[in-house]
Amino acid sequence: MKIAQRVASIAPSPTMEGAKKAKAMRAEGKDVLSFAVGEPDFPTPENVIAAAVTALEEQKTKYTNASGIDELKAAIVAATRRTIGVEYDASEVCISNGAKHTLSNVFATLLEPGDEVIVLAPYWVTYPELIKLYDGRTVAVLAGGENDFQPDIAEIADAITDRTVAICINSPNNPTGGVLTEQSIRDIAGLVIENDLTLISDEIYKEILFDDREYLSPAGLPDMKQRTIVVDGVAKSYAMTGWRIGWSLAPADFTKGLGSLQSQQTSNANTIAQWAGVEALTGPQESVQEMCREFQTRRDYIIPALQAMDGVECAMPAGAFYAFPDISAYFGRTLGGRRINTSLEMTDYLLAEAWISTVPGIAFGAEGYIRISFACSMEQIEEGVRRLEEALTSA
Repeated sequence: MKIAQRVASIAPSPTMEGAKKAKAMRAEGKDVLSFAVGEPDFPTPENVIAAAVTALEEQKTKYTNASGIDELKAAIVAATRRTIGVEYDASEVCISNGAKHTLSNVFATLLEPGDEVIVLAPYWVTYPELIKLYDGRTVAVLAGGENDFQPDIAEIADAITDRTVAICINSPNNPTGGVLTEQSIRDIAGLVIENDLTLISDEIYKEILFDDREYLSPAGLPDMKQRTIVVDGVAKSYAMTGWRIGWSLAPADFTKGLGSLQSQQTSNANTIAQWAGVEALTGPQESVQEMCREFQTRRDYIIPALQAMDGVECAMPAGAFYAFPDISAYFGRTLGGRRINTSLEMTDYLLAEAWISTVPGIAFGAEGYIRISFACSMEQIEEGVRRLEEALTSA
């Protein structure tokens, strides 16, 4: 059967592929430890579960407006005011089936064929694939671990052409856990204003910050709210990955376009999950704080352990729940009888020989690294570190 080129050219998500391989090996009886998927291992808070049950009991199971229920929009407006200090109107909110769907809507609404989007690398694997799907072109600007993953503003400026329409940032970052400094954010905002661009700010990890950091959204800077599209959701902060509730915050005319597009694609996001989202945003927030504290405890164990390994360098993540160690010192070496020349060869080796599932850095536009999610138990992290060190010393 014929498959359109736009779909045939899309690469499957390497994070999902890694999880799939690990699951298959576990089905064979192998004790595979998965560090591949970016999913909190905590349960969804009980009050959120109860809100979903109540919605079902009250028969809140019908269609809603394509862009979401008013109650969730109001909750998003209030939560955004609380977390990033920016005031929005409900007309500037579009609720979608998860932040990934939100990004798809954003690129579909923003891009004309040949338009360029500057994406800071390492980047989340889905950005380039969605940009390509909507006939755009990704222009990656790499920020390396040697600079704590802070971008060189001059390199971003040099990447701007007459086809550039947007810059896409993700802070805290997947895969690095890096957080853009205030100066980096202000410098990027300056380029956006100077060149009349749009800034896409993926803020899905904004509440998972360490060392008492405070979050700065570019939307809160002078002259930036009307130039910024904020992408957010409940998946990471509230351990609600499967509930599929994400949203965008953008000027009302752009948001209207998003709603029109979604009305023809999927209609509304899941109605019951929307009501659960209201409770997540307006109810007690202690679970978010507890989860952050536990993630920081795990970070404070795994990063020094990685840094102590011969040939491994790893920056200290300031947010999210990822370690992104540089393993390029092993390129050209033979481990366990395998020649290692790429990050993909390293992750394949670790899975086959150490039964550790990780994600190659090349998937994020950063060869020489691997991504390790520490959204798992301390027991799994400790055993994973032991297996990793053993695998890296196997001649």
